[in-house]
Amino acid sequence: MSQRSACSPASPISSEGRHVTIDLEVAVAEVLAELAELDDPRIRAVNARHGDDHGVNLTALRGIAKRLRTQQDLAVALWETGDTAARLLNLLICRPKAFDARQLDEMIREADRPKVHDWLVGYVVKKNPHAEELRVAWMADPAVFAATAGWALTSERVATKPDGLDLAGLLDTIESGMADAPDRLQWAMNSCLATIGIEHPEYRSRAVDIGERLKVLEDYPTSPGCTSPFAPLWITEIVRRRQEA
Repeated sequence: MSQRSACSPASPISSEGRHVTIDLEVAVAEVLAELAELDDPRIRAVNARHGDDHGVNLTALRGIAKRLRTQQDLAVALWETGDTAARLLNLLICRPKAFDARQLDEMIREADRPKVHDWLVGYVVKKNPHAEELRVAWMADPAVFAATAGWALTSERVATKPDGLDLAGLLDTIESGMADAPDRLQWAMNSCLATIGIEHPEYRSRAVDIGERLKVLEDYPTSPGCTSPFAPLWITEIVRRRQEA
């Protein structure tokens, strides 16, 4: 990969009408070629079981991001390729605060791969000044990707900034809608249920009761030493650890 086109912020290559677009196109092509070289069929097969469609080792991907550093224009161009590995790289080299609410709303609706969706919410939206505005809008959105993001942001607020949230109302919504929600949305709602139970003792019994009655993720396979995502077990285990700490 050339140092000029991909490892430094793009700049005009002449004063005669050929602008940064040419440099950017070259940079995108070179990054895509590098990602293609790193694609491992074995990693791709593992990721496919989780709904992702790339085969790039994430440590290697982070290494590319470290080399490229922050490049907003390149990040946006990588997102527009639609390639999953390129979009993940986008989320590592972009400036989270540079996106407006409209751009993030469009991106969340396009983030149809679990890892891209998770990183977009965790690495970008949470750091953006429009996060709360989008959280409120997405919580009421019928689109699954948007609603899932709304619940993920709400879980964050439940844990870190609960003032102003209607926790009882959230439990009502979870109780009535989680069992029949699509998988990704169900997971996000379940995480919010567990977070309420863990962080707010006054709602713990109700959160556990909801989890026990709905039985969402009760049979989810959990590796030894890991905490089950089944909310009653999750809540009980984290509370126990905190009490023993």
